[in-house]
Amino acid sequence: MADDKTPPKAGIAKRKAWRFRPPEAPGFADFLAGGDKRKAFIRYWISDNLWNGLHLIGHFGLKILPMDACSKFGARLGIYAIPRFHKVAEKRARANIAQLCPHLSPAEQEALFRENCRTQGRLMTEFSVINRLNRHPERIGIHNIEWVIDAAKRGPVIFVGMHLGNWEIGPIILHRVGLVPYINYTPPPGRAKAWIADRVRRKNGLNFLPPGLEGIRPAVRVLKKGGIVSAFCDEGVNGKIRGPLFGRKPHLEGNLAMTIRLARMTGATLCPWYNLRADGFRFEAYALPPIVLPPETKSGERLLDDIQLLNDAIEPVIREHLDQWFFLDNALPKA
Repeated sequence: MADDKTPPKAGIAKRKAWRFRPPEAPGFADFLAGGDKRKAFIRYWISDNLWNGLHLIGHFGLKILPMDACSKFGARLGIYAIPRFHKVAEKRARANIAQLCPHLSPAEQEALFRENCRTQGRLMTEFSVINRLNRHPERIGIHNIEWVIDAAKRGPVIFVGMHLGNWEIGPIILHRVGLVPYINYTPPPGRAKAWIADRVRRKNGLNFLPPGLEGIRPAVRVLKKGGIVSAFCDEGVNGKIRGPLFGRKPHLEGNLAMTIRLARMTGATLCPWYNLRADGFRFEAYALPPIVLPPETKSGERLLDDIQLLNDAIEPVIREHLDQWFFLDNALPKA
């Protein structure tokens, strides 16, 4: 997307190309140098490794539990830990609920916040057992998947997910109907968490594209061959919500714009989908009607309109299910 020459409309900043660079390991020369370099060496090789060890113990320790017990433990952990140890996240989530749900009573807003805490906790612990769902198809209800299958028969597809329920079930759903997804994936911070995420997702059948700018050309190649690329257009970056727009004007930062550009470059059909937690560690997944972008007479002339079109497909779903939305605790920028 970095070589798109379409000039942005007035008031809209041009999207900057983002390149992913994994953190470099400090060498012993950094320790000898003293100062900030020595601190970085100690943090990387000692402090961070203590946390890495705890993350690994937690991940593999949770695998001992039955699926439902693991999920319930996460719910209790979330409702206990978030209000006590994540004050900034709590403040943001409550502010977003007040802004997006003014029709709810104070008691209803409090109940929504507490349910979101349970959701956040479940997501963290369920990562240890998510792949067991491959052996338990009865735990995932699938609705309207034929829309995705039909679109994939006609040509390339961008499978547009939302961070609701537990989105890690996406590859399970696609593999069940014979479709193989590719995803542009940024590893989470922390070496242990990155290793765990990579291991779990590869076992779940995901094929990774390079993160950031380096992933665009491979994604284009996959789509031009008629493949499927998975993208998420609701996102929080540096603690701020980029998508959905929530009443803001369309902008060129983030995955909404990237996904539209990718669809225009390849002629891909956009297939939005989401899932909701039905009962504990059980889910209902829903495909939404596919989106074929309207024709253009000039390249890029519909970019902002297309961003709004895709946003209007996903935003109502997220608004309706804020209790299960992962990015509720990110700040909502002013319109």
